[in-house]
Amino acid sequence: QPKLAESGGGLVEAGGSLRLSCLASGRTSEISEIRTMAWFRQAPGNEREFVAAISHRGDSTLYSDSVKGRFTISRDNYRDTLYLQMNTLNSEDTALYYCAARVGVVVTRNPDVYDYWGQGTLVTVSS
Repeated sequence: QPKLAESGGGLVEAGGSLRLSCLASGRTSEISEIRTMAWFRQAPGNEREFVAAISHRGDSTLYSDSVKGRFTISRDNYRDTLYLQMNTLNSEDTALYYCAARVGVVVTRNPDVYDYWGQGTLVTVSS
């Protein structure tokens, strides 16, 4: 199955920005089946929560209310890479950020329907 590898996390001051990346690797036939991709996050002591999702062509996106207007999800299918541009970060954005992918075409916030997951990259926002 495809492997998803996140990068770009780190420590940033409140009000700052970070750009996360997620590289999909594996057999070309497996990667080509990926349609919808998304970002989720999990803060210490909290459940995993939806952040943003994007369709295969990038023409449909979905955001959680908590990040709308501050975060932008995008993808480069030629590079098999998903991105999350995060601006105006605050302490509530501190979490482990996961990349997820599914073969279904519906852009959804439901984590149960995502087929593949990365290991996560840690984002820490200092106040």
